[in-house]
Amino acid sequence: MVYREPAADADPEATPVSRRRPRRTAEQNRQQILRAATVEFATHGLAGARISRIVKKSGSNPRMIYEQFGSKSALYVAALESALAELRAEELVLDVEHLDPVEGLLKLFDFMNGHFERDGRLVNLLRAENGTRARYMKKSRRIHEMSSPVLAMTERLIARGVAEGRLAAHIDPLRLYVMIAALSQFHLTNMHTLSSMFASDLSKPDWRAKRRADARRMLAAYLETK
Repeated sequence: MVYREPAADADPEATPVSRRRPRRTAEQNRQQILRAATVEFATHGLAGARISRIVKKSGSNPRMIYEQFGSKSALYVAALESALAELRAEELVLDVEHLDPVEGLLKLFDFMNGHFERDGRLVNLLRAENGTRARYMKKSRRIHEMSSPVLAMTERLIARGVAEGRLAAHIDPLRLYVMIAALSQFHLTNMHTLSSMFASDLSKPDWRAKRRADARRMLAAYLETK
C-alpha cells in the first residue's frame, strides 16, 4: 500500500476526531439518574417503571443506580423527595410576607397553580402515591420536614390578617393549604375523564385561564368572609 500525504488544502475539520466526554462527578450522576427516574415513575408508576429505561435515559448503568440508591423503591422515594423539594424550595422564596395578607395568600395560589400547570410530573407522582396510601412517602422524614416551613408561612399570613381585621378568625392554615392545592390541581388530575364526560377540552389554555380566574375569586371570597 502506498502512503499518500493529505492534500495541502484538506479541511482538518472533515476528519472526525474521537473525543471523550468529560467524566461526571458522583453528584452529577445522581442528579441525572434522579431526573430520568422522576420521568419514568411519573409516566409508569413504581410497578411499571423499568430500571433499564432509567439507565438508558440517564447514561448510567444498573450498578451505579444500586450503589447510589440501594433499590428501585428507594430510588422512587428519592424521586418523590426531589420533585417535592423543587416545589418547596420555590414556595419558600416567594416574597409574600410583606404583602397584604389576602394578596399574599392569593400569590401562593398563583404560584402553586402555575407550578402544577408546568410540572405534570409531580401531579402524576402524587396521584400514584395516593394509590399506595402514601406507603413510600411515609418512609421519608425529609418530605415531612420540608413541608413544615410552608405551613408556618401560611400560618403567619393568616395570623397577621386576623390581627389586621382582613381575614376571618376561623381559617385553619392546613385546611387552607389543602384547599389551595386542590384548586391548583384537581382539573389536572381529572383532565381526561372530565374532558370525555362533558365533551369539552379542559387542556385548552383559554379554559384553564378562566378556571384559574374563577378559583382565585372563590379563594378571595372565602378569605374575606367575616
